[in-house]
Amino acid sequence: MGLVDEIRGSRICIDTAPFIYFIEKDPRYLDVLRPVFAEIDAGKIDALTSTITLLEVLVLPFKMKNEPLAEKYREILLYAEGLTTFEISHEVSELSSKLRAKYLIRTPDAIQIAVGIIYGADTFLTNDSGLKKVKDIKVMILEDFLEK
Repeated sequence: MGLVDEIRGSRICIDTAPFIYFIEKDPRYLDVLRPVFAEIDAGKIDALTSTITLLEVLVLPFKMKNEPLAEKYREILLYAEGLTTFEISHEVSELSSKLRAKYLIRTPDAIQIAVGIIYGADTFLTNDSGLKKVKDIKVMILEDFLEK
């Protein structure tokens, strides 16, 4: 069963890396992610992320002075149908602190996961296998869905 089959009809929170792989057409992950983003666009998967994703994805385009790539990221993260990008609220900050204390994870990861939990995501999609230890939300690792 593929990734899209496992998450179809659900609400997912997407970490930064899957957006980078999809938007920059990473050949290793594109075949797994293309159907996911097509289902999001079709309204069959409800997706969310946080503004941490926007912060993280814009660093390289700004460093390389690649405004078209920065605009592509903005367009998807801020205006795409089926995807909501949430700002960091006090509630998210507090839950992030609890997650950091409980699992000893990095601040950006804690914020992303807290957004997923607070806004009702069933699954957190990442490629950081170190986050499998988080038990407050189902964590799916993109790498696990690559054909071997």
